[in-house]
Amino acid sequence: MIKINPQAEALNSIIQNDNPAIFHVLSEKGKAAYFPNKGIIKQSAEAKGKSINATIGMAIEDDGTPMRLPSIDKMLNMNPKDTFPYASSYGKPELRKIWQDLIYKKNPSLQATISLPIVTNALTHGLSLAGFLFVNPGDKILITDKFWGNYRLIFENGHNGNLFTFNTFSGNGFDLESLQSALDSNPGKQILLLNFPNNPAGYTPTNDEIEQITGILLRSAEKGNELVVLVDDAYFGLVYQEGVYQESIFARLAGLHENILAVKIDGATKEDYVWGFRVGFLTYACKGITEAVCHALEEKTGGTVRGNISNASHLGQSLVLAAVNSPTYEMEKKSKYDLMKSRFDAVYKTLQENKERYAPYFHALPCNSGYFMCVELNASLDAEHVRQVLLDQYDTGLIAVGNMLRVAYSSVPASQIPAIFENIYQACRK
Repeated sequence: MIKINPQAEALNSIIQNDNPAIFHVLSEKGKAAYFPNKGIIKQSAEAKGKSINATIGMAIEDDGTPMRLPSIDKMLNMNPKDTFPYASSYGKPELRKIWQDLIYKKNPSLQATISLPIVTNALTHGLSLAGFLFVNPGDKILITDKFWGNYRLIFENGHNGNLFTFNTFSGNGFDLESLQSALDSNPGKQILLLNFPNNPAGYTPTNDEIEQITGILLRSAEKGNELVVLVDDAYFGLVYQEGVYQESIFARLAGLHENILAVKIDGATKEDYVWGFRVGFLTYACKGITEAVCHALEEKTGGTVRGNISNASHLGQSLVLAAVNSPTYEMEKKSKYDLMKSRFDAVYKTLQENKERYAPYFHALPCNSGYFMCVELNASLDAEHVRQVLLDQYDTGLIAVGNMLRVAYSSVPASQIPAIFENIYQACRK
């Protein structure tokens, strides 16, 4: 039994009184989570601005600026106060606010109240925080059968949950019946992880499919099930075809039902092409959620960050903040989107033109977005063996996943894309 601190009890009371379904989906660790607003943090805050302040565990130069090595400082064209000190465990306040504003801007249909995002050490850390707060040992996490392998380390190894898969595809689209069946087989507390654009398949549901997914989740909630829907938006914004849903499904879930807590896990990692900066965000929404409950969830999340990594990179956060505040930010994003779309278009064109030729050996799974696409090999072929042939004889590296090969066209010039599929074809023939 986990001991509950009085500060955690106070947060639990707020959540239980205002949004009881949210309290019910918290894990035991989630119920015990709190931000330590007393002790060192409280005393340091009280000493802020004093002429003599010997509270914070940082080294300070005699002129009051952060102590630093000149060899590092000379490489940074930024105010030392925005790079060298610790950041808040919640994240840089200005960045949290602007990211919240961007969520509304990128999702015009979103009208519901959402929490102020907590800064995470990018997506993996954000997902792990969600596991800490919502997954008890033995809990099922419902997930499409085309999924990022790291989910196993995060949720099974890290939090003793169980990934329970349902079919990603039925024909050329999302398998709605399989989702429905997965939810029906797991009444009560339901944890669903949705990743669009999907890694590895590179698929985002169509507008009609999003409507139907939303309806399935609403009906589950209306039956009395309490859902936490983890929305992995790592590749948000990279949709390349008409009729595909352009917003995050988080926007549809945010005000859908009192029994549905939507948790948006996103970041600058892929959206802004800063993989090594490790800047992500975790945001909550639920129909009828109060500002007090938003704050309580932020406190629990911030406390979990503090007890895990203390805080995310201050330098990374400041660089992302400078980028999104840049007058050329939107233009720069559009330029990179156009480049990514040109690579997707090259994939699509190559596959369409050679569909019948490739058919005896492999076929493409549905794809319309993201960084990746997959080809599924025919039953007589072994993906790992084909991968080795591609490495050894065709100077081509791909990822084998089960009986699929994942193609990261995000990392290949459009001019090389036809060669990828020709090499797969030749390797399969051998």
